Amino acid sequence: MIAALLLSFGVIFVAELGDKSQLMAMTYALRYRWWVVILAITVATTAVHAVSVFFGHFLGMSLPTDLMSVLAGLAMLAFGLWTIYGDRLDNEERNRASRVGASVFLAVMSAFFLAELGDKTMLATITIATDHDWLGVWIGSTVGMVAADALAIGVGVLLGKHLPERVIAIGAAVLFFGFAVWLTVSGLVGASTPMIAATITAAVVITGVGAFLIQRDRRLRGADDENAEPATPERSLGRHEG
Repeated sequence: MIAALLLSFGVIFVAELGDKSQLMAMTYALRYRWWVVILAITVATTAVHAVSVFFGHFLGMSLPTDLMSVLAGLAMLAFGLWTIYGDRLDNEERNRASRVGASVFLAVMSAFFLAELGDKTMLATITIATDHDWLGVWIGSTVGMVAADALAIGVGVLLGKHLPERVIAIGAAVLFFGFAVWLTVSGLVGASTPMIAATITAAVVITGVGAFLIQRDRRLRGADDENAEPATPERSLGRHEG
């Protein structure tokens, strides 16, 4: 078991270096609390590697990995739009972050789970599990991936301390859209026409809903700013002194 654990840890850790999962982890860490991100990644990794070991041992590579890649791409598209939408709440960022902690955790966890299904780390885990102790492979591969992503999270946290909030939000959204294109195109290579049509339809719907919510939020904020009471000199002085 120890040999399988060490082997799978080393293989998965090296495989994760420079992988999209590290970039995703850094992107999430730029926007949200690092401990929520790493906890969500740990849960998702534990689950997906359990699936890898189970299906690799009993059923072979029978998972619909192309479909999972497309779903992950759509999830990245939605999260990119969510990032832009959330950026409109600058004055309430801290309160909002505490209210949506659970939803951020679920979003990160599901995004990583879908993105890792069919990824090279999953295939490597399946391959190692065929000839080694499954429990050791499960533990080692999970720890290896979390360790590699933790490095990326550390970089994200460090960058987040030196970048303006707006720059972080725009950069994170761009990366999410990039992941969306990457994962979706990978899943649609060789796909049937109905599959491609359904994916395009879903992407258009997600984009349309996201754009509508963003525009509505901007209009509401514009109306609130117009109706806000102008600050008097005394109030302004009081804020500066505080």
